[in-house]
Amino acid sequence: MFIVAVANSKGGCGKTTVATHIAAHFTARGFRTGLADLDRQQSARAWLRRRPGHLAPIREVDLDVEDGKLPKGLDRLVVDCPAAMTKQTVKDVVQQAGTIVVPVLPSAFDEDGTRRFLGHLLKLKPVRKHRRDVAFVANRVRMRTRAADRLEAFLTELEFPIAARLRDTQQYANAAADGLTLFDTAGARAQPHRDEWLPLFDLLERCVE
Repeated sequence: MFIVAVANSKGGCGKTTVATHIAAHFTARGFRTGLADLDRQQSARAWLRRRPGHLAPIREVDLDVEDGKLPKGLDRLVVDCPAAMTKQTVKDVVQQAGTIVVPVLPSAFDEDGTRRFLGHLLKLKPVRKHRRDVAFVANRVRMRTRAADRLEAFLTELEFPIAARLRDTQQYANAAADGLTLFDTAGARAQPHRDEWLPLFDLLERCVE
C-alpha cells in the first residue's frame, strides 16, 4: 500500500483540500483508496460523508479503530494529518508514509510554521537520508503579488520540490460543500485549476514506482 501524508504543523493551510483531491485522483485512476482524518475538526471525514454515492468510492479509514495497524484491501491511503503535530506524531507519520505533501500558504506566519515543521522532519533519518519523498504545494496563491513572490522565494530555498502551485478560487469551497473536488465537477471554468494539480499527481506516480 502506498501512503501519502498531507501534513504541516501550521493550521489552516489547506491540508484537507489537498488530501481530498489526492484521494479523488487515486480512486478515479482505479486504485482502491482510503482517506484517514487525524485532524480534530474532522473536515475530511465530513467531506466523505457528503460525497455522492455515484462517484468512485473512497473508503473512510479510522486509524484509531485500526489500533495502529494499516487497513487491508487498499492500494492507496491518504492521511489528512492534524495541525500542531507533536514530535512523536511527526515521527509516526514519517515511518508510515511513502510521501509527505506539505501545503503552504503565502504568508509570513505560514512560512515560520513550515520552517519549524521541516526542522522536525529533518531530524528524522528517513527524511534526512532521502528515503522519504517530501514535496510542497503552494496553496491559495494569487499570482503576480508580493506574497506569491515571497512564498516562491521561501520554498525555492528549501531542498524539497514545489510539486504544485494552486491559485486561490471559491470553486474549491463550492465543490467541498457537496463532497466533490474540482475533478468531479464539469465546466471549462475549472479546467485551468485542474491543470495546476497535474505536476503533483505526476510526482506521486513517480514516487510509487
